[in-house]
Amino acid sequence: MKKILALLLATMMVFSLVACGGNTDETAPETETAPETETAPETETVPETETTPEEKTELVLATSVDFPPYEFYEGEEAVGIDVEIAAAIAEKLGLTFKIDDIGFDAIIPALKSGKADIGMAGMTVNEERLLSVDFTDSYATGIQSIIVAEGSPITSYDDLVAVGTYKIGGQLGTTGAIYATDEFGIDNVTQYTTGADAVLALTSGKIDCVIIDNEPAKAFVAGNEGLVILESQYAVEEYAIAVAKDNTELKDQINVALGELIADGTVESIVAKYIVAE
Repeated sequence: MKKILALLLATMMVFSLVACGGNTDETAPETETAPETETAPETETVPETETTPEEKTELVLATSVDFPPYEFYEGEEAVGIDVEIAAAIAEKLGLTFKIDDIGFDAIIPALKSGKADIGMAGMTVNEERLLSVDFTDSYATGIQSIIVAEGSPITSYDDLVAVGTYKIGGQLGTTGAIYATDEFGIDNVTQYTTGADAVLALTSGKIDCVIIDNEPAKAFVAGNEGLVILESQYAVEEYAIAVAKDNTELKDQINVALGELIADGTVESIVAKYIVAE
């Protein structure tokens, strides 16, 4: 019996060991992989729209409307050689036309600042002006004349030079006033805001003569008794249209239009309208 009991006991121990000796390596649950964060789609770079300059629709003329027959008023309307030529150029270029009536000495600053496109007022090309603006081809020839009172001891340009101390008047910024200042000195030349102011100073005895463009000189003499224009000319020069130095494209366009207007006789007819051949 002891042998049987011992055998049963041994058998039970074996089963117990087998039960306890099962696979103890439990597979660890797989770590859950966090879902990948969705990458935001790259923002497409929108190409910058090229800025194009606003298309030009207007041609602005800076002038001094007190310089007959190149620019003057008939009632409230500005007319004259320069006005009509500028308007014809604007029409050729397909632009509307506008006049900015300012002082003569303000024309170049207006071009430099962009307030105006072109400048015309019997303007001539000289080295001083070329430092600030450019000029188109010439459209007319101008003469600087000397106005004196009847009976004046000044009978020619030579008399001015011989004495050298006569009191001379001119319009501010014009070549007549500039040339006279260079030649006779600032103490002997007074520059007035307008040509009419210079002529008024002459008629009132404040100055001895006025140097100004010949065509305005004719108008001033016709409107003021006791004044005459000397036969001797002070200077001969060419009139042109002033434009800003960086406005080469416009200058070239104006030269083309101006050339066509000269070729077809338009400029000649405009000049003849205001200047009667002697």
